[in-house]
Amino acid sequence: MAFRCAGASLDRDEPLVGTASTVRAFLLVENGGPWGVDALTDVRLPNEVKLGLRDRSRASHVRTLLVRRHRAGASGLTVFAAWAGPVAPWLEAAALEDPEQLLDLDIEALGRGRSPGLTPTSEPVFGVCTHGRHDPCCAELGRPVAAALSQAHPEHTWEISHVGGDRFAANVLVLPDGLYYGRVTAEDAGALGTKHRAGHLDLDLIRGRSGFPFAVQVAEVALRRETGETRLDAVRLVSLDRDGDETTVRLDVAGTSYDVLVRRTTGQATQLLTCRAAQENPVPAYDVMGVKRTE
Repeated sequence: MAFRCAGASLDRDEPLVGTASTVRAFLLVENGGPWGVDALTDVRLPNEVKLGLRDRSRASHVRTLLVRRHRAGASGLTVFAAWAGPVAPWLEAAALEDPEQLLDLDIEALGRGRSPGLTPTSEPVFGVCTHGRHDPCCAELGRPVAAALSQAHPEHTWEISHVGGDRFAANVLVLPDGLYYGRVTAEDAGALGTKHRAGHLDLDLIRGRSGFPFAVQVAEVALRRETGETRLDAVRLVSLDRDGDETTVRLDVAGTSYDVLVRRTTGQATQLLTCRAAQENPVPAYDVMGVKRTE
């Protein structure tokens, strides 16, 4: 039987928390596919458009991803721009008429956390990674989740290209908050969307918040589990202090401050981290050493 990275990760009980890609600026571009191994480079768009998007996105630290509806049909050219900073995340959208208009977007502004000139929207985007050409686990585990989430929340749900962390498939990215969820099943999907739209996190499936460094992702979830706080915006980062492999993260929960001490460890033995990996790599890990109320 072919190796599957998601199954191997689950078998070794690899923790989900602290594994969200560290990204603050996202640009989502609707494209019905097919998507190649590198979705943006291989997509059927004029070369000057896709290469221009790729180069400007890289230079501006913007993660540009492709999206499509789960059910095949007429594909438009909807574009989303999201800033997933830890304070006041925002989302904008527009429907373009021509691919060349993508080159008119102010990607550089987006990379600085400023509007690229689209229309603000208060509705979230649920992106389910189904990018099978990049990793088989994303299609095999992602498409059932995309189907279930599309049925429960059709206007908010999109299939999305590679978001990072194939071994945690099925992965769901929620924007503009930059929330990464992993090992989501079709049975989980509808409730996950409902919780988010009601303003709450799912602490069992959360990988982390992309606007935070890994240690802060771990600290936030640990503190939420300690206090039982699931409200989306109830936990605020106050400060972090790094000392070698240890990070002290001060967080505020409804006016009460806590210090969470997180230690980076060597983690598990080297592993194949994707289905297509040619060599094993170390798996980083973070341990919570303590949670202390400061006032």
